[in-house]
Amino acid sequence: MTTWFPEIQRTGAPIYIEIADAMAHDIDRGKLKPGEKLPPQRNLAFDIGVTIGTIGRAYALARQRGLVTGEVGRGTYVRSSEPPLSDVVATTSSYRESTAEPVPDGIHPAPGKLRLDSTSAPEVGQSSFITRHVAAIMADYPDKTTDYIRSLKPEWQQAGQAWLATGGWQPDVASIVPTLGVHAGMMAAIATLTAPGDRVAFEAVTYASLARAANLIGRRPVSVPMTAGGIDVDAFDHLCANQHPKAVVVIPTIQNPTTAIMPAATRERLAAVARKHGVWIMEDNIYGACVDEAPVPIAALAPDITFHLGGLSKAVAAGIRSAWVSCPPAYVRSLPVAHKMLTGGMPFMLAETAARIVRAGEANTIARAVLRENLKRLTMVREILSGHDYRSHDNSPFIWLKLPEPWRASLFVSAARDIGLLVDGDDEFQFSQDQTSLHRVRIAFSTIPSHAILRDALVRLRRLLDAGPSGYDSYT
Repeated sequence: MTTWFPEIQRTGAPIYIEIADAMAHDIDRGKLKPGEKLPPQRNLAFDIGVTIGTIGRAYALARQRGLVTGEVGRGTYVRSSEPPLSDVVATTSSYRESTAEPVPDGIHPAPGKLRLDSTSAPEVGQSSFITRHVAAIMADYPDKTTDYIRSLKPEWQQAGQAWLATGGWQPDVASIVPTLGVHAGMMAAIATLTAPGDRVAFEAVTYASLARAANLIGRRPVSVPMTAGGIDVDAFDHLCANQHPKAVVVIPTIQNPTTAIMPAATRERLAAVARKHGVWIMEDNIYGACVDEAPVPIAALAPDITFHLGGLSKAVAAGIRSAWVSCPPAYVRSLPVAHKMLTGGMPFMLAETAARIVRAGEANTIARAVLRENLKRLTMVREILSGHDYRSHDNSPFIWLKLPEPWRASLFVSAARDIGLLVDGDDEFQFSQDQTSLHRVRIAFSTIPSHAILRDALVRLRRLLDAGPSGYDSYT
């Protein structure tokens, strides 16, 4: 048995989490070796000066993270090490990544371009958490990872309840449905609540891929004008009275792409108008995890008519592809069916990985690191683009830039691509031909590999903005 004594970093987190973090650190450094027995909980509690209950919670958290194993009467042991994932791939598969040039498909960009058009979470070390959990899941559930999901685990719903909690509100755990990302959850809700030909209202400038996807399954997206704080509730009231949409989709916290946060009073009025007209509300809170002091969510004001969605892609890791929907009780059974029909179902590995990261407290740890990293990058953006007109938020991974005269959005996007930079013009956030150009572009900065590369990209972007379209031409 080891005489291990944790070196606790006083970060302000609960002491049991700090003990588990110290354990992970010592395992990674080799101070705690695979198969080594940890001190009895009573002994470690006495040595540190905490209660046995605190040590019990720390050991339980370490077990959830896949760090240790334990049996009643035998004690707690450091989990036997697994071979590195790269070694496993090398010995079990003949797959090698091709060195050939990718075939253009009209969707993915040509290689060599810097993505200022993606808002997924930056790399802040989350891969080590994911690797550890995946290895533990393979050890704990070797049969589940090769099979389809037959039922939802309560732990998945508990994780969703914890992650969706915001603004002093927490959803009922029985209302939670795990989904393959927020987009898939939204599509499942739209398919469940509406029929082909029904209208679905969207903010005039929004994540338009969802509106186009709704159109793909026969729904008719309609545009609602906006104010500086988000959707124009008076215009929405008028649209409901005349066009009778069955549902409305809103992004009330860090609206994409405007970065607006819908005021609490507007949320209350929107809920009242939707209720008056019998319209379902779909609240996309994908960026809500990035804001500590957001107003109370619409789901808290009108839980019987609101589908509230949130996921991990912007604050933790997009590759986990996991989200949760809190829905009215009558739809807890039908929404998973629609989700399965549209997506093929939620993979066990992704659902279990996401749940473990959230329930272990690691998702919040990663999210705080992501916020710090994005703020550093935003500070750089503000420095280099100083003097230009744009909307931003301290917790947003993008800005909404107004182009100076005489730039037009489509021309600027083309010019930026020619110098190796991918940005999104305003038409990426509109879904009908009758909408007018705003002469804006969204500049995202979270996925650029390093600060040095980001700085170079922003300097190039600044030069392009200042040069104007007279300095650009496209020869084809």
